[in-house]
Amino acid sequence: MKIGVFDSGYGGLTILSEIRKALPEYDYIYLGDNARAPYGTRSFECIYQYTLQSVQYLREQGCRLVILACNTASAKALRTIQQRDIDPTTFRVLGVIRPTVEAVTADCPESDKLAEQPRIGILATPGTVSSCSYPIEIEHLNPAAIVTQQACPMFVPLIEAGEHESPAADYFVHQYLYGLFMQDPLIDTIILGCTHYPLLLPKIQDALSNLTAHAPSLNHLNPDSVRVITQGPIVAASLKDYLHRHPEIVADLTTNGTCRYLTTDNPDSFASAASLFIAQPIHADHIELT
Repeated sequence: MKIGVFDSGYGGLTILSEIRKALPEYDYIYLGDNARAPYGTRSFECIYQYTLQSVQYLREQGCRLVILACNTASAKALRTIQQRDIDPTTFRVLGVIRPTVEAVTADCPESDKLAEQPRIGILATPGTVSSCSYPIEIEHLNPAAIVTQQACPMFVPLIEAGEHESPAADYFVHQYLYGLFMQDPLIDTIILGCTHYPLLLPKIQDALSNLTAHAPSLNHLNPDSVRVITQGPIVAASLKDYLHRHPEIVADLTTNGTCRYLTTDNPDSFASAASLFIAQPIHADHIELT
């Protein structure tokens, strides 16, 4: 049996890449629901139905475990699927929000540990922000944390259009960071709460360095003190630990080191665009979800 990795589009490839680095021996299936992406602005019921269809398809393809490598799906569909739609004794579905929060709250800056009041900023899709999944999870682990969210509706379209290195990306990165820090100028940890966003990491870091030049009200901001957290390595490490704690799942997994790529959209377009997210050529197959 295989490990499934699901995303509404391409962003989950950043998660898959890190998982395969940490656990190269297993067989994987990646499914991108590109024909119906993006999920970030869709309703709860729509996201739930789309995600459930994808999870069920991956199970039919022989997956023992599926990672929802999509923050919006993790926020709006994971809990319902876990509680209502699967038998955890035979099949597991995991998300990316919980392990991210666990890692970030366990590794707060020393100054925050002393103050016991971490100040965490979330950059995410409108769907993830409206779900309040990050604030809720962070509050469970550290009720003293101060969490600020900023929806970034233009990030995913820019990235999937291959415009993440364009002047338009510069503009929106600045706008969203400015919006985040104007809510809380003392933020010292930023979570990139969408698996697409690592492609914007260089621009986000540059914008942090230049933010005070364009926003005098933030002239006290020290960009070197702001951590920017990406999810790939965190989710990979969490999965590795999870499998170590669940040998009954490991016993069911095949170990040929293979990966199959599936998309609900044009497979040639998917394979071409995937090169933005993973540093190797791939072949993809088209599927229909109903």
